[in-house]
Amino acid sequence: MSKLKVLHVYKDYFPVVGGIENHIRLLCAELAKDENFQIEVLVTNQSFKTVIVKEGNVRIVKTACLGKFASTPLSLSLFNWALKLKPDLVHVHFPYPLGELAVLLRGNVSKIILTYHSDIVKQKRLLWLYRPFLKKILKRSEVILVSSSNYIQTSDFLFGYKDKIQIIPFGIDLSRFAFRNEKKIEEIKTKYPGPLILFVGKLRYYKGLNYLIESVKDLDGKILIIGDGALKNDLEEKIKINNLYDKIFLTGEVPEDELSSYYQAADIFVLPSSHKSEAFGISILEAMACGLPVISTELGTGTSFVNLHNKTGLVIPPRDSVALSKSINYLLQNKSLRDEFGKEGRERVQKYFHKEVMVSRIKKLYIETLKS
Repeated sequence: MSKLKVLHVYKDYFPVVGGIENHIRLLCAELAKDENFQIEVLVTNQSFKTVIVKEGNVRIVKTACLGKFASTPLSLSLFNWALKLKPDLVHVHFPYPLGELAVLLRGNVSKIILTYHSDIVKQKRLLWLYRPFLKKILKRSEVILVSSSNYIQTSDFLFGYKDKIQIIPFGIDLSRFAFRNEKKIEEIKTKYPGPLILFVGKLRYYKGLNYLIESVKDLDGKILIIGDGALKNDLEEKIKINNLYDKIFLTGEVPEDELSSYYQAADIFVLPSSHKSEAFGISILEAMACGLPVISTELGTGTSFVNLHNKTGLVIPPRDSVALSKSINYLLQNKSLRDEFGKEGRERVQKYFHKEVMVSRIKKLYIETLKS
């Protein structure tokens, strides 16, 4: 039996770190372990140079980037490579308009599966121009994958395609969070004496970090923000203006092998996202895998599909710093409830959101799609 050639298309890949980037990297690495699959990735580079790299059995083509416009990497060579590669199946990760256009220009030579990660929320004017192409890529896709049932109900674009939608929740590598480095955990607790409220993610507009910073004046604990991104300078300025150096700490990105220790050193995990661009929240899974209670916001997306209100944590209204501070203080004052939420969260991740379940279902989907 010849290998099934699958091409994943998105804008970024490791070492760019983010929820979608991390998901694609994990999925491709696991798929490539199966000798029945040949996995390639087509993305843009961080520089004006096209490179081809291998990570394990995954071949990654990173095309030369001319710059960015509205957070979208611009690459002409992306279109050339989309035509040059000859996969049996193309797995598109939406949203990345140039990637979707490049796949459409290939014609009908390969079947398409599209993972619909989120609606386009911020660039509404550009969306008006892109809408015809969005409809075309959704129509051309054999299957549209979403990570939760919530997004089907609330998306502005998916309602007309329910007959081809399948739900496959994201999964994580639980082994990354099983080991406890007690020395590192104690080092973190000493450096950031708690109670410690943790955020992990890209510093982007939809993460709601301004509301988290506003909530700190009423908190009994301290906030540790792990990640990097476009809002870093703005957040640093806000911390400086309000003299919050002893209450909020920005670490930047931390090494992958140390991240679990930060989760394990914290008391509560918070994802205060403000917009529907936060479609799932893989960092919630990581926190729950480490036994942390979670506070997230109700966006009508996967965040409240993963974090169940009053079972694995609390779900509160978005863009509400008062509700955020009250919910954090409530959990800080109730250790038994934190422990109960943490236990339920760990069990939920182990049952529904580990990588083996996700990869097995996607393999089956690939084979069925190619046979149909």
